[in-house]
Amino acid sequence: MSDIILETENLSKAYGHFLAVDQVNLKVRRGEVFGFLGPNGAGKTTTIAVLLGLMHATAGKVKIFAQEVAPGRTQALRKVGSLVGDPGLIPHLSGRANLHLLAKLNGIEAERVAEVLETVDMAQAADRKFGSYSMGMKQRLGLAAALLHRPELLILDEPTNGLDPAGMREIRELLRKLAEQDITVFLSSHLLHEVEQVCDRVAVLKEGRIVAEGTVSELLGNQKMVKAWVRDPNEAAEVLRSIPQVTNVSPNGVYVEIEGVPSERVIECLVQNGMTPSEVLYRKSDLEHIFLELTQ
Repeated sequence: MSDIILETENLSKAYGHFLAVDQVNLKVRRGEVFGFLGPNGAGKTTTIAVLLGLMHATAGKVKIFAQEVAPGRTQALRKVGSLVGDPGLIPHLSGRANLHLLAKLNGIEAERVAEVLETVDMAQAADRKFGSYSMGMKQRLGLAAALLHRPELLILDEPTNGLDPAGMREIRELLRKLAEQDITVFLSSHLLHEVEQVCDRVAVLKEGRIVAEGTVSELLGNQKMVKAWVRDPNEAAEVLRSIPQVTNVSPNGVYVEIEGVPSERVIECLVQNGMTPSEVLYRKSDLEHIFLELTQ
């Protein structure tokens, strides 16, 4: 059995002269939470529409479970669950009744409803009307609906949009729980904090093209950032640029930011040049810093 369950080969989608998706190559492995990260308008939702066979690609291929997917060729999607936008459930029916209706329409045993309600921690609220739910509860019930047919792959487009911090945390915890149950998750998001906490690997999309891919730790790499508070940040920046391993130096108000070298080397250089810093902080770059570098 192949370890790769979702793959795109030079996937492109054009609207007239506008190329929304440009030669995207992805490989999603079984059992991982894969983050598809990019700013709004980067082409994430268009890519997902093609993955789900809702839209023809202009060029390239999508393969899920080694089967090609396109409008009219959707057999592989029988093992795929998805949540794209509003769950689209009936407001005046209870959460439980909505799921029973979906199960009946799709030939799924009624007992499965109780199982997915437990999975998404909605059993206690299941008999309330769907229209009375909070946004977070609606998203969790939408995930329950996506899980009814026991999918092996779950494709989600911005599942925490509009949620408060508590709702976002609930969804993150649920996604990790699903991954532990050997359900592969493809998560499209523009929220860096969300991706950094929940994903095993990440691809970063900018203007329709993949500009980086790897584990979060690989993307962060060994990039180091030192902040030094000095009397004259501009003068200090000129001196620090002479350090061979420095990759970036940026004066910023009352301090200067230095990347690529440890704090000890920064202090040594400044002291040697008569600029003893009043304070020095050291940390690895976070995903937000890398994301901004890649997408600006």
